[in-house]
Amino acid sequence: MWPAPLAGLAWLAMAAPAVGKTVVSCGGAALLSGVELLCSHVDPSAPAQVCNYSWALATPANQTQIIQGAFLIPPGASNVIVYQGGGYIRALSEPIVLCEGKREGRAPPP
Repeated sequence: MWPAPLAGLAWLAMAAPAVGKTVVSCGGAALLSGVELLCSHVDPSAPAQVCNYSWALATPANQTQIIQGAFLIPPGASNVIVYQGGGYIRALSEPIVLCEGKREGRAPPP
């Protein structure tokens, strides 16, 4: 039998990652001092999605700047410009976008 502290670790090691269906697909690029993040709703049977994004970018002074925000994307929306900005020399990370289905009567985040 496993000692009590290690028993929890054994269960954690056996746990499988959660896998969900892709409903929103996004891509971002940093070119010629401008950045753009585009997203599409790719599952017409899924409800509108409330999404949050975060992206680490480098300024000309080589400082890290994190941009973040939220958006609502309806079914069928394609190549929606979620963020567009200038004054960055490169992306320091891939954009991180997390979404969840919007329930009726629920407003998007401010």
